[in-house]
Order: sequence, then structure tokens, then C-alpha cells
Amino acid sequence: MREVKVGNKIIGDGHPVYIIAEIGINHNGDIEIAKQLIDGSVFAKCDAVKFQKRTPEICVPRSEWDIERDTPWGRIRYIDYRHKMEFGFAEFEVIDQHCKEKKIHWFASPWDTESVDFLESFNPIMYKVASASLTDLELLGRIKETKKPIMLSTGMSTIEEVVIAVDLLKGSELLIAQSTSCYPCNLNELNLNVIRTYREIFPNIPIGYSGHETGLAPTYAAVSLGANFVERHITLDRAMWGSDQAASVEIHGLFSMVRNIRDIEKALGDGRKKIFESELNSMKKLRRISNVKELA
Repeated sequence: MREVKVGNKIIGDGHPVYIIAEIGINHNGDIEIAKQLIDGSVFAKCDAVKFQKRTPEICVPRSEWDIERDTPWGRIRYIDYRHKMEFGFAEFEVIDQHCKEKKIHWFASPWDTESVDFLESFNPIMYKVASASLTDLELLGRIKETKKPIMLSTGMSTIEEVVIAVDLLKGSELLIAQSTSCYPCNLNELNLNVIRTYREIFPNIPIGYSGHETGLAPTYAAVSLGANFVERHITLDRAMWGSDQAASVEIHGLFSMVRNIRDIEKALGDGRKKIFESELNSMKKLRRISNVKELA
């Protein structure tokens, strides 16, 4: 059965599309911005918000630590910038409490095993493996040990690499997302039909879409192709400072996206051809000949 229980919701065929607002690092290290993004996601009626967690000394190559960079805090070393962008225990306590009060799921993508240990303190509903981490088998193994549902994003990966990761995570409650790791991504590189491919190759795993394009049409197309969940980066303002802002959706667009996805779900129906009661008057007025004796 293609379904996974996440918190109090089920992701899979026959269930509403699970909609994730990826806050990521678009909070720019400011917990008040993070809270506003959570509130915007609640307003838009998303199912979850997602963050990222890194240990800078592990994730940033030593050769890049001392490279200076222009940032909102002035020109500083790259390693110092990474620390300013990272939330610590106090900030995640605020996130955890705020999401509980607002009744919205939250989870994160840890980029190293120490970050998994850190996040386990908050008992998130699931974990995401970022596309960049798909080949980090040590990290995948540590996430698997938590026995939480796992969302596997598959940007910058071959099908062989995806299969290796799925085999390693066998036994976990797994979700797989088609993604292309470019920010923002060109439409001709989204390759949405991979959603169909994944549904054929992995018949028992919910398949979704993690998008980084501008505009919302591809997300709607992903739902029509059978995506069980979708994830989009969000922001308060696409002109804000940060590498992910331009590929993100502002809150009013997020509201429209959720509303339109719910309309698409209704319009798709169950796939069984039938005559609706609302058509009967038209049948009586417009159809001259019928080869059906009695309507079922």
C-alpha cells in the first residue's frame, strides 16, 4: 500500500496531498522571521513547515572557512556567516513550541550526524534527506536509526544512486521526491515525468515533488501526475537577501497554491467513468438515443 503515516496525517494514494512549506534558511538567522513564516504557512493551510540544520565545521570545507563574504552582518568569514545562519537549541525550542501552538507539523533536513542527534531532542515527526546528502550513506544510516519517516529528495542524482539509497533505507517509512537542484530551476530541467517513473519503480512508496522553480504551474502539474506530497521554498519577500529567496514562494502565492491544489484534487476525481446526477437533466433534454436501459 502506497502510504506513510506522518504525525496525525497519512501521505499516499487516496489521501490529500501533503503540502510542505520549506522555510530552510530563508529566516536569515532571525527567529522572528521564522515565526512569521510559520504563521504564513498556517494561514495558507499547509500541513508542515521544514527547516535545515547543519554543523558548520563539518559541512563547510576547511579551505572555505576564511573566505570573506558580504552578508547582512557586513563582510565576514564564511564560517562565521554559516554560524549566524544556524539556529541553536533556544531557537528550535521556540520553533517547536510555536508549531505546537499553531497545530502545524515541523521537521528538518539534517546535513550531518551531529545535527540528527541535535534534532532528536525535539522529536520531529520525520526527517528529510536533502538531495546533496543522498550519497552520504553514514548520514542515511543515522537517520534510519531514529525510526522516523524519511523524505528522500533526489536532485543531482542518477537512478542508480537513488536505488542504492532506497535499499539502504529499506524498512523505514520512506517518501521519495523528484527534484532538480538548481535555484531557481529552468522549466525544461524539472523532468516532472520522473514522478511517473518513480511510481512504477517504487509501487509501495509515496512519491512527491520538491520544486525550486519560479511560478506555480509545475507544482500543479506534479499533483496531476500523482504526487502524494509537494514541497516549495517560501519567503516573506523574494527580494530578501539569501541564495534561496528568488526560488521561493511568497505567502500570498503559497495561499493560492494550497487552494488550487485542493481544487485540483477535487477535479481529478476517482478515475471511474460515471454519469453524475447533475448531468441527468442535460441527458433528458439533449440526448436523443440511449443504448443504456437503466442508469446504475
